[in-house]
Amino acid sequence: MRDPGPRRLLVRGVNWLGDAVMTTPALMRLREALPDTHIALLTRAKLTDLWRGHPAVNEVIPIPPGESVWSVGGRLRAGGFDTVLVLPNSPRSAIEVWLARIPRRIGYARPWRNGFLTEAIPTRPGHVKMHKRSVAEVKRLVKGAASSGWPAPRFPMEAHQTQDYLHLATALGASPKPIAPVLAMDRSEVEAAGAKFDLPAGRAWLGLNAGAEYGPAKRWPKDRFVAAVKAIHHQTGCGCLVFGGPGDAAVADEIAVQLRAPAVTLRNLAGRTSLRELMALLTHCRVLLTNDTGPMHVAAALGVPVVVPFGSTSPELTGPGLAGDPRHRWLRSGVACAPCFRRACPIDFRCMGEITVGSAVDAVTGILAAKG
Repeated sequence: MRDPGPRRLLVRGVNWLGDAVMTTPALMRLREALPDTHIALLTRAKLTDLWRGHPAVNEVIPIPPGESVWSVGGRLRAGGFDTVLVLPNSPRSAIEVWLARIPRRIGYARPWRNGFLTEAIPTRPGHVKMHKRSVAEVKRLVKGAASSGWPAPRFPMEAHQTQDYLHLATALGASPKPIAPVLAMDRSEVEAAGAKFDLPAGRAWLGLNAGAEYGPAKRWPKDRFVAAVKAIHHQTGCGCLVFGGPGDAAVADEIAVQLRAPAVTLRNLAGRTSLRELMALLTHCRVLLTNDTGPMHVAAALGVPVVVPFGSTSPELTGPGLAGDPRHRWLRSGVACAPCFRRACPIDFRCMGEITVGSAVDAVTGILAAKG
């Protein structure tokens, strides 16, 4: 007789917006494999609204800022969960579910936490660790390329981070076959956000997201974003929706001032939206021109094509959507020191400096032309 699987499954979610979106293929495969199981997602409170209406999840349990592991564990005991899948690699996430006394606790084997799991899963074959290069290593790669033409490091498409989460879900019978990340958004929310922020019906919008919370090494220079939007507006007449969190407001204000000069129709939304409003407004965009950051993943999971300059990070590891999806465009220079996975460039920022405005304009207008 086939094992029916867990009756009540808890999934301990990850802590960052982009990473959370990349877990959705694993959650969808779990729902496919366990159609009758109650699946609850334990997540940081700031990400709760991301999961509203998601087809893979029956319940969302928030972790408020500052809540202790003992408090989280105590709350979870009342849930009657028989199994938990721990997606983060942190000791804390394993301790939380151990304190909750959930009988079956599955997660990747990592130092300082294996004793809190009942099933410590070995690292997936094909996993690539995002090794932050030292300053000396960056300089050595640059020097070696200058003298011998070393190629820039590249990773196989199978190394994408979504596949790490999928592999972990196979412990509960889920298929490891990759699928695209997906988020749920109701049409009424899209219309309400459009009305609130005064987006005329039928207007073609280009989304722009020039921030990146991780650090400056992931940020294409703002003057190039401005130049690209001006050129795209000149060719297509698109208006521009400027996105960003509260920490991006100053940069967004600078961009907005420069774009209003040539009379680009613009809405500066940085720091003004909730997470659900961000999601809804992204669906108004025909394309999003963005750095490698959380909204990039959100847009792709909502079916919005994205154009992304990659510098210190790798599109093979954390690129948008399903790896190889032709709707999205990666821009990168091919310099030998990228990806370095550093927050700030220790040399001359050549990885982003060599990505031209023209390449971004061509990518965006190409997508717009294909969409008609």
